[in-house]
Amino acid sequence: MTGRRQLRLNLFVYPGGHHEAAWRHPGTDPGRLLDVGFYQELARAAERATFDAVFLADGPSLADNVRHASRFRLEPFTWLAAIAAATERIGLVATASTTYTEPYNLARLFASLDHLSRGRAGWNIVTTGAPQAAANFGLDAHPTHAERYGRAHEFVDVVTRLWDSWEDEALIADQRTGLFADTDRIHPIDHRGRHFRVRGPLNTPRSPQGRPVYVQAGSSREGRGFAARHAEAVFTAHQTLASGQEFYADIKTRAAALGRDPDLVLVLPGISPFIASTEAEARGLRRKFDELTQPAYSLELLHRLLGVRLTADRLDEPFPRELVQTGGERGNGSRFRLVLDIVDRERPTVRELLHRLAGARGHQVVAGTPEQIADHIQEWFEHGAADGFNIMPPWLPGGFDLFADQVVPILRARGLFRSAYRGTTLRDHYGLPRPAAVSPAPTIPAKDTA
Repeated sequence: MTGRRQLRLNLFVYPGGHHEAAWRHPGTDPGRLLDVGFYQELARAAERATFDAVFLADGPSLADNVRHASRFRLEPFTWLAAIAAATERIGLVATASTTYTEPYNLARLFASLDHLSRGRAGWNIVTTGAPQAAANFGLDAHPTHAERYGRAHEFVDVVTRLWDSWEDEALIADQRTGLFADTDRIHPIDHRGRHFRVRGPLNTPRSPQGRPVYVQAGSSREGRGFAARHAEAVFTAHQTLASGQEFYADIKTRAAALGRDPDLVLVLPGISPFIASTEAEARGLRRKFDELTQPAYSLELLHRLLGVRLTADRLDEPFPRELVQTGGERGNGSRFRLVLDIVDRERPTVRELLHRLAGARGHQVVAGTPEQIADHIQEWFEHGAADGFNIMPPWLPGGFDLFADQVVPILRARGLFRSAYRGTTLRDHYGLPRPAAVSPAPTIPAKDTA
């Protein structure tokens, strides 16, 4: 391939698939959702397709609606360690919360993953929006939106300095001289801030990528500012090309205003494709999934997103827009605004809105032929809405197999996507440089035990 701009593609793995009824579809085996081999097979398939990364979302609480859907959580570092052992090149991205973890522990976990995978780790930085998580950590209330982002900025600063507390040349391991580490190149960080006091240094050498890739998910006003300052890849959700273009331009402009190269801040919206040989068949496939949805689950999801509690006897009535309250903590959320935009733009019935959300919880769902899916991806990529995509198969493994076997070859034929890896790290795949270390604090004095 030439130097032409290339798509970045991740496989976003959700237990069973991204459609809420995926676990009920005959193409899904719910008995394998806790089988490590299942996820290793998915990752190897994504690696054969030369995807940039596999991504596992996480949250520190049980979803309210697990009664009717496979919405449990697997701990991501255990999951990614198993994936790392079964793959060689594909990136490994996981969610970890800045609200419900501590910087030192998280820095160790990601540094270890980056070392043991030879430079394939990425951190999806979230502040956690689920208020029920607070009770799992001894808190009386979930911190406010602004409080969570204030903590997150300091959290990232601490983790960055911990990852840089070993200079690249600090690890010597010279068997002849007996010098294992140059302690003049290992530094405490001596951080004292509003939220954290951390002495440092990290007890792990600087990792192969220098630092794992910084990923961010969140499109609120605070989320956009956070992404522009810290993120190297931004996971986002949009329903229309115009919305995607506005977000893309805003993130790039904000990053440039902060002195960053906007080309090194990748915008990666989610897309959930239903693929068939004709558009009619693809739409029919989507309808079959929608017919498997359960109103009890769907209505609970709607309540969680918009704060409106409805009953099953209203499914075929127009959605009651007047019941939505736009103020308060919920109104700050980007997903709230996205769903409300669907309501205002399409004026759906309750059932139609539930089916719109069933596919991927607000991410775009596209049904069509392989060529149509490729056209859609190319349009967003070439018209200022995306640098690539999180591929969110409606069901697994079949939904991904269709994309890898039928859409990826079209993207390659159009010169939009690689046919072979050119590097070994996630930064290589994303086209991101290895960062220089931040300036060190005073060194740890060497202790002569001779």
